[in-house]
Amino acid sequence: MKAVILGTTGYTGMLLLRLLADHPDVDEIIPVSSSKYGNPAASVDPGIGKSIQSKTGLVNGKLVTLEEAVALKPDVVFAGLPHLESAKICEPFFGKSVVIDLSADFRIKDHELFARAYGQNPPRPDLLPQSVYGLCEIYPEDIKRADIIANPGCYPTCTLLPIIPLAKNGLLKGKIIANALSGISGSGRKAKLQSLFCERTENTCAYLPGQTHRHFTEILSQISNFDSSLDLFFTPHLVPLKRGMEVTTVIELAKPVTEAEIGKIYEDFYGDKPFVNLVPGTLPESKNVWGSNRCDIGWQVQGSTILLFSVIDNLVKGASGQAVQNMNIRFGFKETAGLSLYGEL
Repeated sequence: MKAVILGTTGYTGMLLLRLLADHPDVDEIIPVSSSKYGNPAASVDPGIGKSIQSKTGLVNGKLVTLEEAVALKPDVVFAGLPHLESAKICEPFFGKSVVIDLSADFRIKDHELFARAYGQNPPRPDLLPQSVYGLCEIYPEDIKRADIIANPGCYPTCTLLPIIPLAKNGLLKGKIIANALSGISGSGRKAKLQSLFCERTENTCAYLPGQTHRHFTEILSQISNFDSSLDLFFTPHLVPLKRGMEVTTVIELAKPVTEAEIGKIYEDFYGDKPFVNLVPGTLPESKNVWGSNRCDIGWQVQGSTILLFSVIDNLVKGASGQAVQNMNIRFGFKETAGLSLYGEL
């Protein structure tokens, strides 16, 4: 198995380098960088050391250009590239390799909704019909047949996993109020004033509330696949963490239900899913999933309202880890291959 990483020098690319270095079914990694090609692959992430050399023999342990990567005919391409640019850069691989795109370019099939979220039409509308939304626990059968997989965003992953089973069972009504807390790495590796240590430490704030955040459209469009009557009010927050994400969601119940009944629904839905950890009677904490590809889900019923609590590592289950999980499903590998079920101490 030959795997290309586009955008190797970003956070998602760096983490993909580490995950694929330990993956038992990946023989060759082809790391691509438009700005640092020719440099040793290990220079991207000194923490990975020489361990990457054994899997970058095809490129002599170096970062390569896009053209060099195309010539090596990879089986799978991971695109850790900016929104609205990714689909264009991936052009040489379509129809030849499985493309797992970590940008938003293929996440929203409705052209009008995409334009509302990103300010312009989808970059490759012709390919949208054949792309699949890669929320692994929800669409595994579609992923198995897909050659273009749209890896979900971190906010949508953490928000959707606790909601979808309940929406599918008709247990929710009215407006979903989701408040999400994200670590700073979610904004990427580029230098930004608002991401500086002095700006973020001892500080937290909401940003782009309601319908103004681009992930609002992605989240609501997926919820509507299971219950189109539901509305959404989504507010993200930045918190002084490097990695981690927590979402607290409040929704009115459509009918009386006990916490035990909610647990039964979740168990039926996620009982065989290795990366969803149900924690009834507990409020999940981000430290328990740090470094893992896991999503922990808790819940409380208070009268006619249900409160949902979910946590992920935004760089793993929220990005690179889920991308590897998508690869595992698509190629028939063990779903947990190369991924951790446990948070780091």
